[in-house]
Amino acid sequence: MTDRSTATPATASSALKQRAAALSIAASALLTIGKLVAGLLSGSLALMSEALHSLIDTGSTILTWFAVRAADEPADDEHHYGHGKIEAVAALAETGLLIVLAIGVLYEAVKRLISHESAPVETGWLVFAVLGVAIVVDAVRWQSLARIARETKSDALAADALHFSSDLVASVLVTIGLVATRYGFQQGDTIAAVGVAVFIGIAGYRLGRRTIDTLVDTAPEGVAEELHEIVESVPGVAEIEDLRLRQTGATVIGEVTVGVARTLPVDRIMAIKQEMSRRIVDRIPDSNITIIVNTRALSDETVMERVLMAAARKRLPVHHVTTQEIDGVKSISLDLELDGRMALGAAHEVASSLENAIRGELGTEIEVDTHIEPLEVRELQGENATAERTAMITAALKAIAATSKVVTTVHDVRARITPVGLVVNYHCWADAGASVGDVHDEVDRLDRAVKTQFPDVARIVGHAEPFGS
Repeated sequence: MTDRSTATPATASSALKQRAAALSIAASALLTIGKLVAGLLSGSLALMSEALHSLIDTGSTILTWFAVRAADEPADDEHHYGHGKIEAVAALAETGLLIVLAIGVLYEAVKRLISHESAPVETGWLVFAVLGVAIVVDAVRWQSLARIARETKSDALAADALHFSSDLVASVLVTIGLVATRYGFQQGDTIAAVGVAVFIGIAGYRLGRRTIDTLVDTAPEGVAEELHEIVESVPGVAEIEDLRLRQTGATVIGEVTVGVARTLPVDRIMAIKQEMSRRIVDRIPDSNITIIVNTRALSDETVMERVLMAAARKRLPVHHVTTQEIDGVKSISLDLELDGRMALGAAHEVASSLENAIRGELGTEIEVDTHIEPLEVRELQGENATAERTAMITAALKAIAATSKVVTTVHDVRARITPVGLVVNYHCWADAGASVGDVHDEVDRLDRAVKTQFPDVARIVGHAEPFGS
């Protein structure tokens, strides 16, 4: 286990959000008291509306504080995706409070305008001082909360930032209304209250729209397109079959299902999956994407690939696969390696099951013939042959290679005595431009010639290297 002395990014983000929420509570509470006192002393409907707005904001910021604390709790048995949506629920509650306040203020203001009632308003220095302080505090908190909300992707702090921005605009409108009242326009305060109500309503609508998008699992804007670009750039991905995303707090959660060629080995499929995961985390750090990989038949699969896949499914080693088409009928022949100690009856059943699997893949009308070869599955114990014996085999190999136009310079010859006979390994050089088939035929010619000269050689393996390597 590795001890860490520094906080993780998630822990640091949580602490930052909680500190910002706590400062908002203090700021909202002080502004509420100041506006309420100034509103009662002045008799301004707009200012008292703002005091009520700030009072609701104080309750909202307390709710925000609890929400950001709860939202950062890890996933548990009842909340498999964590608690991130608690912030969205808190933001929705704040939206409801804003809308109710806007309707109440608008109702009272319109009633005064229709009845031409205008209560006397005192516009002393205290009122303007409170509004001036409120404007400064609102501006500072709005910018600070907006920045932290962007950094932490917090819905609750974004709602708080929107509250303070609406407070800022509302305080400016109240100031304008009071100035108008002071210079003789008696309904200026009431009209300012209408402006406050309208702005609060607009702010509530914007916040509510964003919050509802989170609660109904609206995909984060632009992330789906970015994920398509990331996943499709990974070699081996044939297509994206399905993509689902949603925002939970600061984290984008979802799953992507991709199709890959069914002929790929398991380790290659796992490597493709790991590469997708790495690229997604690099581009979208705040994400938790489940990757599902489905194998599927691609239109460009060859007969050889399909035969090898049928054998791989049964974990049977095959080689020398030959495909032919005679009178419109495909014919497949191959060598199948089985334990040399196995009884022929059992080996024939294995070969028949492979032939049936190949017919199931390519069609029942095809011909399939298997040649069973003994496979040595034991680990052979042995010892080095004498230097004289090894030298004789080396000389024979070099003499045969001297007659070849493809293979030359036999070297690193090793001969070992085993219970099944001599096992010989050697290296040689070959023309780098020659085909694999030509080189194989020449190496095979050397092997057969050595076995003819040395009947006790049970196995000979020649490793051809490009000339000069």
